[in-house]
Amino acid sequence: MILPKLYAIADVGVLTARGVGLREFAEGLRAAGVSLVQLRDKEGAPQEVLAHAAVLTEVFAKTVAVGDAHPYDDEAVVGRGHPEVLLIMNDRADLAVLAGFDGVHVGQGDLGAADARRVLGRSHSLQSLDEWGTGLVGLSTHTVEQVFGAGDADYVAVGPVFATGTKLDAEPVVGLDGVRRARALTRKPLVAIGGITRENCRSVVDAGADSVAVISGLLVPGETVEKVARDFLAILG
Repeated sequence: MILPKLYAIADVGVLTARGVGLREFAEGLRAAGVSLVQLRDKEGAPQEVLAHAAVLTEVFAKTVAVGDAHPYDDEAVVGRGHPEVLLIMNDRADLAVLAGFDGVHVGQGDLGAADARRVLGRSHSLQSLDEWGTGLVGLSTHTVEQVFGAGDADYVAVGPVFATGTKLDAEPVVGLDGVRRARALTRKPLVAIGGITRENCRSVVDAGADSVAVISGLLVPGETVEKVARDFLAILG
């Protein structure tokens, strides 16, 4: 399974703190050609989360007509109208279903990956994105043991790679060596997260990550989200 190299995270709390609207942020991502976005809303009540999900769904609603260029290669074309972007819900598999999102990303303290798959209506792991049907399941990991035990997830996230101020309860930094160790332990798509910027993202991919998840690194004073996202995409290749 091939994931896009840039995994943008729309963190409602971070955006609010920076004075950036969710719609503005999403429109910048879309204009840049970002094709994988996670909605993270840790504080919102379910109806608030669904309202934010509706904003992303609306921004990325345009479908690709038959014969048009598609953002995924031939081995990774996804279904349901060929959306231009995969939308992933953080934590809540039930809200992912209600929002019509393409998957869920869970942490170590959330619903397990296997249970999340059952909520999404799937009974097996995905081998390619064109099988996704009712949803991807991603899992955050921070230790070798957690990576080794991530068999029920479709992709594995590892981090924080670098120090990050996005999460007050962040796990200890794993560094590039942590990415290398995770890469050696799994053949699943590997997403690196934590403190990733334009300046260091290439080193993370070189260490073995298939994709880099970015939150505050997309919010650079004096630069548009579109411009920063385009830079990431160019650097990651």
